[in-house]
Amino acid sequence: MISKFLFHVVTSLYLLIPMDNTQQDHLRAYGVVYNSLAKGIKAEWILNFRGGSFLIEDNKVTRRLCDIMGVSYEKINEEDVVILKEKTKKSNIEFILLEKAPRIAVYAPPYYEPWDDAVMLALDYAQVKYTRIYDDEVLQGELKNFDWLHLHHEDFTGQFGKFYGRYRKAPWYRRRVEFKRNIARKWGFRNVPELEHEIARRIKDFVENGGFLFAMCSAPITLDIALASEGVDIQDIPFDGTPPDPYCNSKLDYSQTLAFKNFSVYTSPVVYEHSDIDVTLEAARRGENTFFVLQEFSAKIDPIPAILTQNHTRFIKEFLGQDTGFRMNKLKKTVIILARVPETDEVKYLYGDYGKGFFTFLGGHDPEDFKHYIGDPPTDLRKHKHSPGYRLILNNILLPAAKRKKLKT
Repeated sequence: MISKFLFHVVTSLYLLIPMDNTQQDHLRAYGVVYNSLAKGIKAEWILNFRGGSFLIEDNKVTRRLCDIMGVSYEKINEEDVVILKEKTKKSNIEFILLEKAPRIAVYAPPYYEPWDDAVMLALDYAQVKYTRIYDDEVLQGELKNFDWLHLHHEDFTGQFGKFYGRYRKAPWYRRRVEFKRNIARKWGFRNVPELEHEIARRIKDFVENGGFLFAMCSAPITLDIALASEGVDIQDIPFDGTPPDPYCNSKLDYSQTLAFKNFSVYTSPVVYEHSDIDVTLEAARRGENTFFVLQEFSAKIDPIPAILTQNHTRFIKEFLGQDTGFRMNKLKKTVIILARVPETDEVKYLYGDYGKGFFTFLGGHDPEDFKHYIGDPPTDLRKHKHSPGYRLILNNILLPAAKRKKLKT
């Protein structure tokens, strides 16, 4: 007779990277997952479970990454995973397979700007690889080489950020204007607005062809303004040498935009605002003790909005930008609201699809600095490793890693 003591059941181990309040470094946890994917190690994102935790088969690479980056993880066996998956079949929890590390591009000029980019800060802190591109690369057709594209403090209307009124004599502003004009001349455009229209069209094509677009601050609104104003002069003399069309707002084509409709543009060069979509003045009056609230989504029915809103809290402190948030009555019906400021018309965070791709817009400049002025030092994310606002950015970078068929439920 064979003794039962000769048998020892060995079960596979998994690494659970929790994303609730037990996590030591929420932001770098995304870097661990991204770099594991880059090494060919697949992962699962457990939506709506402990803040959107990650599950990976136990391996030396991921364990070492966690140890080096200060990221918490727990070892669980295969039986526990099977039980968890069985229990969650009838709950608002879903396992999403992450297959590959997305190819990430950040649209940012090659010269120094007197402000930082929250996404580059997040990517650098999380140790996520990205490629910095700008107009030359876009016009050379290089967007097709990437899965995910970020736009931040950009002005696709050709008005140089509308800094003319206050900063037109500042050396950094003059360098910026000359740099853009040189690119326009190099590529045969009559002026910068023509260049920006072409860049906006290329970005829209990127989404239509299956790309993932994430934009913050002034980029979302100015991108749609550029798309709506094709062939319409909305720029004043300092920007293109001619006054704007006095009837320009009646000629805007909202059918060309991604997210916004029925807006009016502000053509004065001394007004530091592009359109009536933005809510910065109202948000500033409400003050920094205001919170926006993440909507709740079914992980099984709406996996993409659920991915984009994974967090350890639903309540996130407001932060301003040149464009802080979006008026609800300016949104197309196809847009899904991800977060808003309660009892106001401010939508802070939104998502939509276009063609084969997706876009996500987040208002504001820096999630950990209510008023981030020109020339302020960049935020030190070592002091904000649990930032729920920065988590929204990093949710986006892993969206293209998810299995497409699973997202189309």
